[in-house]
Amino acid sequence: MKRNVLRMGVGAVAILTVAALLAACSTPTTTGTAGTAGTQPPRIAMKKTLGKGEGTLNLIAWAGYAEDGSNDKTVDWVHPFETLTGCTVHTTIGNTSDEMVQLMRTGQYDGVSASGDATLRLVYAGDVAPVNTKLVPNYTTIASFLKDKSWNSVGGQMYGIPHGWGANLLMYNPATVTTAPDSWSAVFDKSSAYKGKVTAYDSPIYIADAALYLMSSKPSLGIKDPYSLTQTQLNAAVALLKQQGSNVSEYWADYTKEVQAFESGTSEIGTTWQVIANVINSDKKVKVDTVIPKEGATGWSDTWMISSKAKDPNCMYEWMNYITSAKVNAQVAEWFGEAPAQTLACQQTSDPTFCATYHATDSAYAAKIHYWTTPQKQCVDGKGDNCTTYAQWVNAWQQIKG
Repeated sequence: MKRNVLRMGVGAVAILTVAALLAACSTPTTTGTAGTAGTQPPRIAMKKTLGKGEGTLNLIAWAGYAEDGSNDKTVDWVHPFETLTGCTVHTTIGNTSDEMVQLMRTGQYDGVSASGDATLRLVYAGDVAPVNTKLVPNYTTIASFLKDKSWNSVGGQMYGIPHGWGANLLMYNPATVTTAPDSWSAVFDKSSAYKGKVTAYDSPIYIADAALYLMSSKPSLGIKDPYSLTQTQLNAAVALLKQQGSNVSEYWADYTKEVQAFESGTSEIGTTWQVIANVINSDKKVKVDTVIPKEGATGWSDTWMISSKAKDPNCMYEWMNYITSAKVNAQVAEWFGEAPAQTLACQQTSDPTFCATYHATDSAYAAKIHYWTTPQKQCVDGKGDNCTTYAQWVNAWQQIKG
């Protein structure tokens, strides 16, 4: 996934606009690499007890996840952590999931805030260690619908601590899209009605959006999970996206581009995040509405993971517990523009309506989301070993984009 600008709150967007416009259980027993059929992650020891902090912590993070006051002096949860633990934080911003994966493989970092299109790559390559959730007290009150999932665990073993999440919504301008859409058909099968006005997310993982739509619109394909696609199913998703391509006005990754496209009128409908709709509506140049269509939606759940080569594991465990504490997780969620993973964070948000807006504790809403998961040859839904890999998705995306 490519994020040149973070998924952040309105205040943070304003800053960037002015300045630059700018994811103790048993451990697996056999080794293998991501995408290899019938394999398990390498055997890596899980930490059993915590010791004294090592005094330093080297993180890879999405911009906005480890704020130290340098972007906004009032937004700082790094320095309080340093004071509390004695662990001095050094943060390297990861601009894409691919970049984060490559950085983690250097062995120079203690942990990463990985999205679902990176997590399993890190797990199966042995770049991250299983996490002992008993050493992270705040894990107890993390939303249950984010625990032990296909993107953050293998065989019941957690490989990280959930941080924040959200849905990829359908956004539209009701002034021009006068019939409120309730299906992704509006941007796929019926996209020609908005020729040249459709936006789409610029990433191979967007193939899952097309696959999700095909699950219901073409049941004969037999798609059960949008991240577990056989070659035939992938081909169908690619064909649908190529068909959509002639009607796309903007493939966006830097979400300020989508804000500008809707405000200028060059785009009228397409996939989005709730925070983008909030920014557009707060600017009051145009009004937009959002919906999770009847087919459901894809989405993200970001996970703090510890490097298997961490030089500062005690500080990393301290960080994973601290960043998911109620007050801090609330601060991050509001700044970044996502639902907090910590259920108690909703008692700490400065905006009393924030968690309602982002459906933070709404398990029924969360159940409509198919969270980003790294495609593998060993199907992530467990149906077999004949699924396409993320590398194949990358190649397919290049074909789609031309």
